[in-house]
Amino acid sequence: MSPDGEGTQETHHWFDDDAGPVVRPYAMTRGRTTSAAQHRLDLIAVVVAEHRTGDPAADQTLSPEHVDIVGLCRDSPQSVAELAAELDLPIGVVRVLIGDLVDEELVHVTRPVPPAELPDESILRDVINGLRAL
Repeated sequence: MSPDGEGTQETHHWFDDDAGPVVRPYAMTRGRTTSAAQHRLDLIAVVVAEHRTGDPAADQTLSPEHVDIVGLCRDSPQSVAELAAELDLPIGVVRVLIGDLVDEELVHVTRPVPPAELPDESILRDVINGLRAL
C-alpha cells in the first residue's frame, strides 16, 4: 500500500524491452527433453538439410526455431554445437528440435566415428610402411 492508503499496482514484466518476450526452453520443445525417436546427437554430429525439402517456413507445424535450423543447415552443414551457438539456445533444446526435424525428414545427421571404431595406429603405420615399400 502507498502512504496515502491506496493500493499500488506494480507491473511485472516477463521480458526485457530490448530483447522482446522471453520464451522458456521448455515451451520451444513443448515440455519434452528428448525427441520421439531418441536420436543420439553428439555435439560434433553434423546436421545436413535434405535437398528435396520445400520451403520449411510454409509448414505451419514447424516452430521458427525449426525453420532457422533448416535454413542454417541448407547454407552449409552445421554441427549441433554450432547450431546451438548460432541460435543462442541450450544444447538440450537444439537436440530435441533436430530430432523433430529428423523425424520429419527435413534434415539428416552424420555422426562422427567413435574412437573405439577407428583403426589402430599400428595398423596405419603398417599401411604407410607398405605403401613406401612399393
